[in-house]
Amino acid sequence: MGVHFETQAPTTQDEDSIRPPRPPRPNYNKLHAQPLPVKAYPLPPLIPHNPFSILHIAIVYLSHVILSPSSHPQDLLCAYFSADTRSFHVTDEITARTLWEQGFFGKGSLSRSEPAWLERERIRQGLVLGDTSEEITRKRREERKQFKNERARLEREAIETKLAEEATEHSHSNGHIEPSLAPGLAQARSAEEIDGQNPTLSPAALPPGRGSPPERDELIAVPPSELASDVSSLHLSQKVIINQEHLQLTVEEAFFLVYALGVLEIRDPATAQPISTSRLFSICRSHSYFPPQPSSNLVPDDPFLLSYVVYHHFRSLGWVVRPGIKFGVDHLLYNRGPVFAHAEFAVIILPSYTDGYWSSTAELQAKVKKKTNKSWWWLHCVNRVQAQVKKTLVLAYVEVPSPATGGEGIINAAGDVTDIARFLKRYRVRELILKRWTLNRNKD
Repeated sequence: MGVHFETQAPTTQDEDSIRPPRPPRPNYNKLHAQPLPVKAYPLPPLIPHNPFSILHIAIVYLSHVILSPSSHPQDLLCAYFSADTRSFHVTDEITARTLWEQGFFGKGSLSRSEPAWLERERIRQGLVLGDTSEEITRKRREERKQFKNERARLEREAIETKLAEEATEHSHSNGHIEPSLAPGLAQARSAEEIDGQNPTLSPAALPPGRGSPPERDELIAVPPSELASDVSSLHLSQKVIINQEHLQLTVEEAFFLVYALGVLEIRDPATAQPISTSRLFSICRSHSYFPPQPSSNLVPDDPFLLSYVVYHHFRSLGWVVRPGIKFGVDHLLYNRGPVFAHAEFAVIILPSYTDGYWSSTAELQAKVKKKTNKSWWWLHCVNRVQAQVKKTLVLAYVEVPSPATGGEGIINAAGDVTDIARFLKRYRVRELILKRWTLNRNKD
């Protein structure tokens, strides 16, 4: 006759005793209080039942008209174009921190996201104390892994204790252990022996006196030699480390900062001269191909045009737009930024050729069919990946207009765009949210 037993997972108090306390997080609300590298001066709210609010609004409005506070920095931020990486490099450390803290623009060339190589190097050499954001993330993953291993160990101990108690009861009643209980005991003990070869016990779970951390009120005697070495290590903080990391901006981010916000200036790395906005627009379009194409060969559905139109669209709606290559999409949309929460939406860009020009000839129809031909398996794979990482897939359809002509006053004879605003207004963006339907989640 088999034996049935139940195990109970550790309670919340047990989990709190197993899991070590987390280090305090930086004040991200203060660091990223400004959503963009420009300052806004909104008017105070209008309160209908308070007549003094109207007077307050008038005073603030007149002060803004008379004094005219500037929303842009006095000196433009500077970046350099790199044709080798098809990106823009920000080498000034203050500028890099400004762009990251005020809008989450770019990424560190030696970091996963936030430019923190210099801070990591100082910590590695023992010059400063503390942890970087990447180190905190790595430690949290180790803590979760260690906590799961510890919880599994406690469950195995509970099972083994239950089996031992039941075996003892049967041995007292019958004078021997039933054969049905012996395999269970042997299996539990063998699992414990296997785990004992690679122990992953946290110090908080060990009994006192066996490697457990000392209490706060417990005094620790430190030899004077160790104190002297600690004092000497503090003097190493005078060492200067040259920052070898720069902020790397994508073409969409750089052009948005130059054209839409007007806070960034792109310079030629060879001559250090500023690059005009119209020339920068042509450079971004040309280098969206590999190898780069001349201006005469550019078409309305350039990869840069489609990507920037969608980037500008969602940035204008208040989203923080980041590259989504690690999830197989074009863009990721964050509500406030990657340090506050995970991305909520994943965006796939799809060109739409509804203009009559694209169906005027058989050759154009064949090109359109080749560019828009997507299989159902491709869409299912992308949607499945986003469902696994708990993101909502957004299909951004970009209405591609017909090629601009010189008579419209948008481009010149050489094919360069002279009026960027009128050129981009010809594009339209349609959003379609796609969710994976599952039976147990969508029964109603």
